[in-house]
Amino acid sequence: MGRRGGTLPGGATALGLGLVLLTGCGTTPAPTAAPTAAGPTSPSASAAATSDATLCAAIVAHWAREVLDSGTYGDYQSMGLSNGQYEILRDVVDAARAVRHRQGAPAAHRLTDRRARAACTERYRDGVPTGGPWQ
Repeated sequence: MGRRGGTLPGGATALGLGLVLLTGCGTTPAPTAAPTAAGPTSPSASAAATSDATLCAAIVAHWAREVLDSGTYGDYQSMGLSNGQYEILRDVVDAARAVRHRQGAPAAHRLTDRRARAACTERYRDGVPTGGPWQ
């Protein structure tokens, strides 16, 4: 994982990811189920939650590595994170620092991915969290 401008899982760059987040470009509509006799169905909440959780996990894992490498946190807004995602980031980094000290950087990176994925999945399990965009 590189420094600024490095690639994220799937080959996306941090800058490209930031632009997608800011502009909303690059998003695809959630698939809908086939119409039934009762009429068409709406997109499932779980499909949207999966997408949001996956994006959250990628961003948190990226910034966790940056924080581990630099030793300092940035402003959550400049990272493109909500307050809730920033809390996840801080928890992930705390755990990863302890693992890096005992087991090395590769183990810390694996833990970062697992913890970010688990925490983001939990956060978005019922769709987008409420409380405003900063939450």
